[in-house]
Amino acid sequence: MQPKIRHMREQLLSDNWYTLKKYTFEQQRVDGSWQEQSREAYDRGNGAVILLYNRAKKHVVLTRQFRLPVYINGHNGYLIEAAAGLLDNASPEARIMAEAEEETGFRVTQIEKVLEAYMSPGSVTEKLYFFIAEYSDSDRRGAGGGLAEEGEEIDVLEWPFSRALEAVRSGEIEDAKTIILLQHLALNDIFQEKNRC
Repeated sequence: MQPKIRHMREQLLSDNWYTLKKYTFEQQRVDGSWQEQSREAYDRGNGAVILLYNRAKKHVVLTRQFRLPVYINGHNGYLIEAAAGLLDNASPEARIMAEAEEETGFRVTQIEKVLEAYMSPGSVTEKLYFFIAEYSDSDRRGAGGGLAEEGEEIDVLEWPFSRALEAVRSGEIEDAKTIILLQHLALNDIFQEKNRC
């Protein structure tokens, strides 16, 4: 189904960090009439997220970092999340492998795409690519923690999967992308022993 849109006009409101624009347009309604509407859209580019898991230890690797928007909204600001980042003109696969190592210290080379989703389609243009990857202790290449020149100061958390699920239930984990990936692992019984023939 293709919406009928005409007379699209845009106004740049900010390009300080990313781009915020106001769009005014007419959309044709089901009855055939045209209605003028106005919306703002924030464009920060597309991103990717990855949840690392260790099947043998039944652990996952998460991060904790300060997020200003949630702080402004009454949270303490420190969210527990899966490693994530913007694509910056790289492929989702290449960017998320680099981001995983920067943030967690683990280098993974075999990743599995789970899905693509728009996380806040009413106001943000970003599409997010979701991945999982199995890791082992030998994949550690550094301490992680992100890049200081990008203002990152990230705690790396290696938690039992059961603790991560409980943190979702208790509200300790409130980040949507992380909840989606933890639920994916749970729904697909990732930590169950593989069937033997």
